[in-house]
Amino acid sequence: MYELYYKYLHEQKSKEKYRQLQLDLHKNQIDFSTNDYLGLSKSKAVFLAAQSAGKEFGVGATGSRLLSGNKSLFHPFENKITRDKKTQTALIFNSGFQANITVLSSLLDASIWGSRPIVFFDKLNHASLYQAVFLSHVELIRYQHNNMDHLSKLLAKHKDDKRPKFIVTETIFGMDGDMVPIDEIFNISKENKAFLYLDEAHATGMIGHNGYGLSTHINLSEIPHLVLGTFSKALGCFGAYAACANILKEYLVNKCAGFIYSTALSPMVIGAASKAWDLVRHFSTQRQNLYFKAEKLRKQLQHLGFNIGHSTTHIIPIIIGSERDTIYVKEQLLKHRLVVSMVRPPTVPPGTSRLRLALNTSHSDQDLNYLVDILKQV
Repeated sequence: MYELYYKYLHEQKSKEKYRQLQLDLHKNQIDFSTNDYLGLSKSKAVFLAAQSAGKEFGVGATGSRLLSGNKSLFHPFENKITRDKKTQTALIFNSGFQANITVLSSLLDASIWGSRPIVFFDKLNHASLYQAVFLSHVELIRYQHNNMDHLSKLLAKHKDDKRPKFIVTETIFGMDGDMVPIDEIFNISKENKAFLYLDEAHATGMIGHNGYGLSTHINLSEIPHLVLGTFSKALGCFGAYAACANILKEYLVNKCAGFIYSTALSPMVIGAASKAWDLVRHFSTQRQNLYFKAEKLRKQLQHLGFNIGHSTTHIIPIIIGSERDTIYVKEQLLKHRLVVSMVRPPTVPPGTSRLRLALNTSHSDQDLNYLVDILKQV
């Protein structure tokens, strides 16, 4: 019965793609793998907010939001997101992966449109976005990463096609650390009357007006849109949100299976995430310092001859190429107390296996210098 599963795992091992769960960090290790960019997962204020919500509402939501789970914590938090994302409304989900799959596939449902939508899709988008379009059976047209000329040409090629058109992209790309040219993609969407779907998972808390994402730099009210983000990275908590027009929230509440059939997030999680959301606006100095350190580290790595792609943010890839070499370097760094993420295909394109460095506010200049020194040796 299990033979084919064994075969699959054997093949993964032979291709250097086998995954294993890792134990938690030792105290003396320096962590460059965490997405806790602002250190809010250990914030006392966030912890106390979770504790307070738990005391009042309990640990579990006890049901979906359409049944018993719609605690009074949700609506004030969604109103904050609406205000800071500058949209009409917002809706909270259980995770970024769940939200992307179920929200995007609901928006693309051919039975609603009466035809298969066309999705113009950045090649380096997150796996959850790929899963959504695969589940939707849409016509998928991938454009070269962040290449707005290529996107415009593809849209022009389909200008006479009357089917609905969607543009899907991340704003900060989680595996590459570069940013979408937000003004350009907004104008392209507007000119072509295409729906713009923005994934702000790594941008939420880190960039934009008061740190609330790159989408805050554009007037989304001028185009059909949805912005998705998470509480699990810079906010240090768990969960996700969709910021959108009122009609889309109403549609998702009635159509989106991931929302309808999922038990709501724990009140403690909502209490914590809501407090973390409040705190983000006060972290402008920390964000500036973090980006200054990231720029310095990028220059050092480039000087040493490392391929860091087109990173411009707190996420810096070191693109090595082969899976075997990437595993070797990761293991060597670990021997020197340095914990980094290793990313291999199919998460990234073949031949671009990499180490992913995620800088956070706890990293000192000494930590970064030590990382560079060990990379020289390796």
